[in-house]
Amino acid sequence: MQEICKVCGLPKDLCICGEISKEQQRIVVKLERRRYGKPATIIEGINDKNIDLRKIAQDLKTVCACGGTAKNNKVILQGDHRDKVKRYLVKMGFPEANIEVE
Repeated sequence: MQEICKVCGLPKDLCICGEISKEQQRIVVKLERRRYGKPATIIEGINDKNIDLRKIAQDLKTVCACGGTAKNNKVILQGDHRDKVKRYLVKMGFPEANIEVE
């Protein structure tokens, strides 16, 4: 017998809770000037309860070929990578309309 999701009531292999949570999030990707005027890309609004923020930060650091970290419900990347981040988040399944680039 298959396990049933407690939230949506569907079997685990058909569970849509993760997709629904992605559609409800408002993600802001912005550029900030850090110490000594160096640019940093900040990604805010990703709910870390359903999504592993550290895994997203690791993947983004690989895609953008830069350093960074995940803390305080934010992902911080060194440099200006707003376009790459948006493309990666859309590829992960986040709706493009919910991603705001500043």
